[in-house]
Amino acid sequence: MHKDVITDDKLKILVAEDDPNLGTILTEYLQAKGYAPTLAKNGVEGWKHFSNDSYDCCILDVMMPEKDGFTLGKEIRTVNDEVPIIFLTAKSMKEDTIEGFKSGGDDYITKPFSMEELLLRIKAILRRTKGEEKEPEKTVFELGQFTFDFKNQVLKFDGEEQHLTSKENALLKMLCLHANQLTDRSQALLAIWGDDSYFNSRSMDVYIAKLRKYLKRDERVKILNEHGKGFKLVLP
Repeated sequence: MHKDVITDDKLKILVAEDDPNLGTILTEYLQAKGYAPTLAKNGVEGWKHFSNDSYDCCILDVMMPEKDGFTLGKEIRTVNDEVPIIFLTAKSMKEDTIEGFKSGGDDYITKPFSMEELLLRIKAILRRTKGEEKEPEKTVFELGQFTFDFKNQVLKFDGEEQHLTSKENALLKMLCLHANQLTDRSQALLAIWGDDSYFNSRSMDVYIAKLRKYLKRDERVKILNEHGKGFKLVLP
């Protein structure tokens, strides 16, 4: 595991959440994990805090009075196009996901969620955006008896090589990075295809089928489908 150097730096996080109970829980949890959170009770207050201070990450609830999270996110992006933004949404709807990314969001998480899941999302984004990852980006993955070389777009098995297309390569890497966890269908489509239209969704299913065909030589390696949610790469 990588040494966690992020929380030692007391990175500042803006939390805009109108639910007082959730807002308190979030800020107390982040404080306990070594961050320095600032709580805003609505979008207007959130913008005021952001305008008067600098933050390393913003967590914005979508449904807030006076100014919603998407509007606040767009305003933040007019003055800062680098600070990571995570949207909190109570609706697991495709429209919310798309709107969140259009508003400049880096990630989104659907309520109800665990504090542990949110912390993992924050750490992943901060490592990526602030360069906290000390090791170079991983490009070679061991998948059971397979070796996946992302940089060279090759899947190796017992001395044999299967060359991958660009989309097969990108999709397999995303699955590897979330190995034994759910890879969200909509996020994969937005990241690799650019949008999550019906046509692109069907196209992704074709690529998943191809990857399953390549990987079937090791029966312990599987790509499972969670209907309506996404895929899970299961590794031994």
